[in-house]
Amino acid sequence: SSLLTGDKMVKIINCQKLIDVFPKVKVQISARKVKVTGPRGTLTKSFKHIDCDLRTVAKGRKILLEIWFASSQAKSCVNTICSTINNMMVGVTQGYQYKMRFAHAHFPIKVNFPTEDPKTGKKIKEGSLIEIRNFLGELIVRRVYMRPGVECKRTEDVKDEITLQGNDLNFVSQTAADIHQSCLVRRKDIRKFLDGVYVSESGPIVTEEDA
Repeated sequence: SSLLTGDKMVKIINCQKLIDVFPKVKVQISARKVKVTGPRGTLTKSFKHIDCDLRTVAKGRKILLEIWFASSQAKSCVNTICSTINNMMVGVTQGYQYKMRFAHAHFPIKVNFPTEDPKTGKKIKEGSLIEIRNFLGELIVRRVYMRPGVECKRTEDVKDEITLQGNDLNFVSQTAADIHQSCLVRRKDIRKFLDGVYVSESGPIVTEEDA
């Protein structure tokens, strides 16, 4: 519905959208803080920076998002919030996976996953830190720490490939970006020197049951 104020200006009185809650997923909303629980774990996200009404309806099986007297900028947040909550539900049911390939022309890129933090000397979980060596023959060791809830491992059946997995799409994709940006070619023609670590595949984890 809309209210006509003048000849041209149209103000949206009420903008709303319903989101279906996935089976096996429980959603709790309190003061625009959304908590999504599923078979793979729990994710929490706060939408307090957006003026909106968020609540569960239909006995918790649907989420109602409402924005009152929305400007065009506020209205554009509706689909963003819906997509974010949908991504959270996919994360706690299927999880997200990014595959990255090592591209090298001459110097092979060496990768390992230490079980001891080189900064503190404390033991860490294997896959929570990646060390990249011999990039363009450089002696510097590039270290990238995984974001919370993200695990990194070698792909068993593919050479020169690693797999990132986690529930939070933002953390998984940002970790992939961190690894890619740690291996950027400097002071050379990037059309000729194509070495690096690149994302080759991304999306929800597909199991044998889904396939």
